[in-house]
Amino acid sequence: MKNFKFHPKHLTWLMPLILSGIMSGAISCFNLFLKLGWVDGFFSIWLHAWSLSWLMAFPLILIVLPLVRNTLMKFVEMPK
Repeated sequence: MKNFKFHPKHLTWLMPLILSGIMSGAISCFNLFLKLGWVDGFFSIWLHAWSLSWLMAFPLILIVLPLVRNTLMKFVEMPK
């Protein structure tokens, strides 16, 4: 079977997709645990909270990441 690889042009949406998924999952789990503790049904409650968080995080990071990158580039000296 041939190895499947994405074209580099897909990094513009794949990286934010994975990053937003990991971050929203970790943060929603942490916040939910702090609020409720380890309750019955924690996993299903967390998956619901995570899906809503990811629904918000992915489009937000797609919009904010280029703005942050462009702003930071004004303060970064690139090698010549």
